Amino acid sequence: MFLSFKENSFAGRTIEIFEGQKVIETGPYAIVRHPMYTGIILMFLFAPLALGSFWAVIPFIPVCAGIAIRILNKEKILKQGLPGYSAYCEKVRYRLVPFVW
Repeated sequence: MFLSFKENSFAGRTIEIFEGQKVIETGPYAIVRHPMYTGIILMFLFAPLALGSFWAVIPFIPVCAGIAIRILNKEKILKQGLPGYSAYCEKVRYRLVPFVW
């Protein structure tokens, strides 16, 4: 997650396109299109181990579903308003997990 923020100064909580924003294709963005969300999913996946409780697995599925919905919405907005994003999607095929999705 931290590498995502370091590489992409436009990363943030809201989905918006800023003036002068460009598509980032380096660092973790060369592997998956949404590395910050990959980090969040990994954090929730390993939370049960860190907390020593399998009850922490319960939030994992809704978090993953919410992130998937957000990614699809975000990509729709970026394809419409950010020049070069569609070409980037063709170049970097996977959204979250290489060779999976």
